[in-house]
Amino acid sequence: MEQAAGECWVVGVDVGGSGIRVGAVPAGRPAGPTGVRTVESAAAARVSATAGGQDARALLDRLLPALDALVSGLPDGAGIGAVAVGATGMALLGRDLAARLPGPLARATGARRLVLAGDAVTAYVGALGTAAGVVVAGGTGLVAIGRRPGGSWCRADGWGQLLGDCGGGAWLGRAGLEAALRAQDGRNGGSPVLLAAAERHYGPVAGLPAALQPRPDRAALLAEFAPAVVAAAGEGCPVAAGLLRRAGEEIAATATAAAEAAGLAEPRLALTGGLFRFDPLRRATLDALAVRLPAARPGRPDGPPLLGALRLAVAASAAVSTSAVSTTAVSSAPVSTAAPDFPWPLDPPLLAVLDLPDRPADDGPRRP
Repeated sequence: MEQAAGECWVVGVDVGGSGIRVGAVPAGRPAGPTGVRTVESAAAARVSATAGGQDARALLDRLLPALDALVSGLPDGAGIGAVAVGATGMALLGRDLAARLPGPLARATGARRLVLAGDAVTAYVGALGTAAGVVVAGGTGLVAIGRRPGGSWCRADGWGQLLGDCGGGAWLGRAGLEAALRAQDGRNGGSPVLLAAAERHYGPVAGLPAALQPRPDRAALLAEFAPAVVAAAGEGCPVAAGLLRRAGEEIAATATAAAEAAGLAEPRLALTGGLFRFDPLRRATLDALAVRLPAARPGRPDGPPLLGALRLAVAASAAVSTSAVSTTAVSSAPVSTAAPDFPWPLDPPLLAVLDLPDRPADDGPRRP
């Protein structure tokens, strides 16, 4: 249903290893999994990392056109009260994003407030809302995040494709390609089925190192092979089936670590993200959890990470700021907002709420 002119809206942004999703909802309504206006980037619109962290310029090049398309489709006179961005790697490689996103986003949307969050936080908020528990977010990467009752966040894994993300899409794709190359060499542990799949997907495997190593989106390219591993397991390949079991065990171990760090003996638990659309991997994870964390209470997530970003934006729009707003916040260091009524623990760089200075009316969409 069309909203009244002048109504305040909020925008949520989910930046994953495979693309960008943007959504908007009226600020005065609880964000739910339905009724969200969305714009998605092409699957190839991946955000890379540099030595300074996630590449803010590359992200903005993809994000600003999507934001423009979304904002231009809102009712006449509608304003944006808050924008929440959940980005993969924010907790570890988010320095460039925190420094460079506020200004362009303020100008593009006219928002009063910006939330910057790790993708683990948006996954959690989208899956469990304000409840205490554990959420495992599986996509290109893999991270588990727990929330202590009335307390702070605790994270397990999410160390990135080179050092961790065990059981995630890139991990599984890489393991499948290793098995393919073992078959190519005649080494133990090889899979002719995965070798054939790799050649269909990437071409001759001799070219894989040159094709993958220099790419800044290498993790996403590796994750593209994860569905082939799942398919090979379904065809009866014992190597692929073993990789799925190992992935489930790694994911269960990560979830257990987050639960223990949060002090939750019987946690509510949700598995969210594209990785768990593969039923064999989901079953392998639940089987391993039944052994490692038998008192856990798995359930369906409320919605995806984009829902989490929208929930954060709705809460930020309504929260009372007790901090002074810096007039240079968007051109230099952002200003963390002390929001005592914000329903989730602020813990930069996992989760920060920033006040943005007012902009002239002709420098962005009108505010309510």
